[in-house]
Amino acid sequence: MALSDRYYMRDEDRSPFRLPIFAVLMIAITAAFAFQEINKVYLRWPVVEYAALSTGGLAKGYIWQLLTFQFLHGGLWHLIFNLLCIYFFGRFCEGRFGWRRMLSLYFLAGIFGGLLQAAMAWWFPSYFGHRVVGASAGVCGLLAAFCVCAPDEEILVCFVIPLKARVLLIIATGIALFFTMVPSDPFIAHTAHLGGLLFGAGFVRFGWHDRQFSWRLPRWRLRRSEPLVKVRFPKASGSERDDARAPVPPVRGDFISREVDPILEKISAHGIHSLTERERKILEAARERMERK
Repeated sequence: MALSDRYYMRDEDRSPFRLPIFAVLMIAITAAFAFQEINKVYLRWPVVEYAALSTGGLAKGYIWQLLTFQFLHGGLWHLIFNLLCIYFFGRFCEGRFGWRRMLSLYFLAGIFGGLLQAAMAWWFPSYFGHRVVGASAGVCGLLAAFCVCAPDEEILVCFVIPLKARVLLIIATGIALFFTMVPSDPFIAHTAHLGGLLFGAGFVRFGWHDRQFSWRLPRWRLRRSEPLVKVRFPKASGSERDDARAPVPPVRGDFISREVDPILEKISAHGIHSLTERERKILEAARERMERK
């Protein structure tokens, strides 16, 4: 993988906010829930009727419900569970794919899950005809993408039960599929969960996480004349002076994979301020080498 292929080395893949996008998404969902509860007590506007996903609303042309239902929740615990999942899996996906792809994955998985739920509601209105709210379909997309990318990672389900990611994906998909075929619990949108899981897995399997999306703004693109790596380092602390004296290894064919890749992974995990003076020099040498090509 080239230096310019890594999301944290590209200017256009950095969050436009001070916070990472998954955190901004969590704040937006929490704010929507707060408004939903305030409206329920004081304003009493028909928010749920217009914003929750329903076949009646889609039949009237309320297409925005495929997006707005992802910001509404049925209760506090429903909200907390989804926020925790966005924190764990959204943070991973943003770090792995970049913020644009993570956000696209989340909302498209929610829309796909909503469409699948609405289709079942049209066919079987007595079982699937209730209004749908919640970020669970998008969350399932993030979960599936995580499990496909890191199948051997261990996840503590309910902070107690350790499961491999691939096993969790199989269990989650099996539960969603079972309750889609046996709709004995109509107040949980299992079909929307199933759609989100399928979309998230396909998002990675078909390589969509490596493609650019058309809604990317042109002004955020780097020009070809600009260097691929643009790094400004803070001054070295006193504890780094001895490390700075160590010689920089020669720039050879395996220089990127041998010397630069571990440094880039360190930046991804701990930030650029965690680098030593020698690691900064190595990264500068790599930048100069790529500019000469």
